[in-house]
Amino acid sequence: MKKRVLSVLAACALLLGLGMFAPATATAAPYCGITWGSLPESAAGMSSAQIKNLRSGRHTCFDRLVVDLKGDVSGYSVEYVNRVSALGSGFTVPLSGAADLEVLVYAPAHDADYRATYAPRNRSQAVNVDGYRTFRQVAFSGTFEGQTLIGLGVRARLPIRTFVLDGPGDGSRLVIDVAHRW
Repeated sequence: MKKRVLSVLAACALLLGLGMFAPATATAAPYCGITWGSLPESAAGMSSAQIKNLRSGRHTCFDRLVVDLKGDVSGYSVEYVNRVSALGSGFTVPLSGAADLEVLVYAPAHDADYRATYAPRNRSQAVNVDGYRTFRQVAFSGTFEGQTLIGLGVRARLPIRTFVLDGPGDGSRLVIDVAHRW
């Protein structure tokens, strides 16, 4: 009997090694059902909207950054980069975390008379993200030629999604979600 069990085990090992037999395995479901990737996301078009606030939120499966605008946002670009470079000067925007996400909104943070519509007290810590699972730092780099740059330092290069919501009122919101894990 012992010899027969050993023979069956040896045959299974041989078939497994040849790839002719594989044990049943369960395919892992995506984390929280998230199917996003980490490729750049963008929409074309300059906007007459003005940035009026940055805010963030913690969710079960992701951290969220919201850019509030007065008016409709038309264009944006969100992508992982080796380093975020300030508009105009090209100076590096230092960010905490292992990955840098560049958020470029095709709308200024000032009105037609160049009065600031958004001016955080501390540009390098524009939004407090202490205790977040994924976000490490939100830096407001500034506006140059009608475009506003925000640097988002994250824990790692993780899945992102970007979308625009209408409202409240005549405003709009650019939403950037970064998953807690793959």
